[in-house]
Amino acid sequence: MHYKNIRAGKFISRPNRFIARVEINGKEEVCHVKNTGRCKELLLPGVEVYVQEADYEHRKTKFDLIGVRKGNRLINMDSQVPNKVFREWLEGREYFQDLRLIKPESKFQTSRFDFYLEAAQRKIFVEVKGVTLEEEGVVLFPDAPTERGVKHILELCQAIDAGYDAYIVFIIQMKDVKFFTPNAKTHQAFAEALIQAKNHGVKILALDCEVTEDSIEARDFVEVRL
Repeated sequence: MHYKNIRAGKFISRPNRFIARVEINGKEEVCHVKNTGRCKELLLPGVEVYVQEADYEHRKTKFDLIGVRKGNRLINMDSQVPNKVFREWLEGREYFQDLRLIKPESKFQTSRFDFYLEAAQRKIFVEVKGVTLEEEGVVLFPDAPTERGVKHILELCQAIDAGYDAYIVFIIQMKDVKFFTPNAKTHQAFAEALIQAKNHGVKILALDCEVTEDSIEARDFVEVRL
C-alpha cells in the first residue's frame, strides 16, 4: 500500500489519543493520530514522524500521523492499514489454494470479523490485528487491555465448532523482528485466550512488513511464541 503527500516532521506532544502536535517545516501543526493505542514508547518528544497531508477539505486537522522512527527502525502506526495490507497480501500470494472469495467485515454470531474467505471447499473467518509494540526486537500485542480482542478470539473458537476454519493474523507494522508473542504483562486474559484458540484449532499467523516513509507491504512470516 502506498500513501500520497507524505511529510516528515518532529513530534512535540500528544494532548489526547486523537491528536498530536508535530513540527512540520518549522511550523507547529495539529495532526490526527491514526492509532488510538497508547504508543507511549513511540511518540516521544523530538522523534521523527511521518504525516500524510489530507487532499480534501472540511477537516479539523490538515495532517494524519502515520509513521515514526524508533532508533533505526521505521514503524507504521496507522491502525487503519493492517486490513488493507492483509488483503493485498492475500491477492498477491497463493497461501489459500483456489481462493475465490474475499469478503470484508463479515458477521458471525455477535462478532464482526475482518474477513470471510472461501477457498476450494473451505469457509474461513479471519481476524486481523496490527502490531506496533516492539521491545528489543520482540513484538507484542496488545499494548493496552482489549476485551473486544478476547471476545473475537473466543468467537473464532465457536466458528471452528460451527465447521468454519479460523485464523488470527498479526500484521507487524515493521521489519527485522525476532518473534511475536502476546503481551501477557498488559493483558493476561488475551494471552490465555490466544493459547486456548490455538488448542481449539484456530491458526495464528504473524507477518512482518516492509515499511518506508510512504508505503507498507506484508512480507515474511514471523515466529509466534505463545
